[in-house]
Amino acid sequence: MSEIVNQIIIGIQMGSIYALVALGYTMVYGIIKLINFAHGDFIMVACFMLYTFIIILKLPAILGLILAILITIIIGVLTERVAYRPLRKKKSPTITALITAIAVSLILENLFQLLFGSDSKMYPDLIKQTTINIGKISVSNISLITIIVSIVTMILLTLFIKKTKVGKAMRAVSENSDAAQLMGINVDRTISITFIIGTFLAGIAAIMYYMKYLKIEPFLGSNLGLYAFVAAVVGGIGSIPGACVGGFLIGIIKVLPNIMSINSSYADIFLFGLLIIILIFKPTGIFGKNIGEKV
Repeated sequence: MSEIVNQIIIGIQMGSIYALVALGYTMVYGIIKLINFAHGDFIMVACFMLYTFIIILKLPAILGLILAILITIIIGVLTERVAYRPLRKKKSPTITALITAIAVSLILENLFQLLFGSDSKMYPDLIKQTTINIGKISVSNISLITIIVSIVTMILLTLFIKKTKVGKAMRAVSENSDAAQLMGINVDRTISITFIIGTFLAGIAAIMYYMKYLKIEPFLGSNLGLYAFVAAVVGGIGSIPGACVGGFLIGIIKVLPNIMSINSSYADIFLFGLLIIILIFKPTGIFGKNIGEKV
């Protein structure tokens, strides 16, 4: 029983990282209805910035974290202005924006492969890992930090969206951008703020990933982004609590083979099988809502 609990804790830690990434997907989709497939690669960018500032340039850890997140935010905002905003202004079809997001993802992956090489980069712990034992249950300090950061981020983001003036503007743009503009809301600025928040979340997720796996490579954003996207869809894309719950659920499913003592390659079968089942019986996800269209 204790081994099962230990595996579930590992799954929740993994799920916390997926949840942070899924929150970024949810933020962008909730406002402009864009599946930003480049979002996973923003985590990769942040990881390499951490590696550059802390390992190569040997800057203090706190300064390296701040600089890495700032550069990730700048790249995210530039991506929105250069790649996505022109398409939005021209009222381009959704598929065009989706293809553009995939193109941005490939550009970032190959650019960082060119700059840093394709081999994995290893690095020492940012925080010394310790283990807390409660009977036969073991929890690392990194696991606790990751889980707490994920939950606190979800709560703060929910309060921000519901209680602040900017959050209300985001909800208005999400409902109807044309009507929001008529009411005096600067739609472009609101969307830029959304990307700032989304890439800030990517930076936080990168720090959690960095501490857990202790190695990075240029294509880490692909799988991370895919699992986080599944988490967002399962939870109900556009729902902040849904992104968190979906992330935790995906993390637990990923460790199911270890609990059942079977080959770990079965994890993806369980994962995508669950996705298909949920999409069949509840297409909007666990926390998603059906919104009828007027005709």
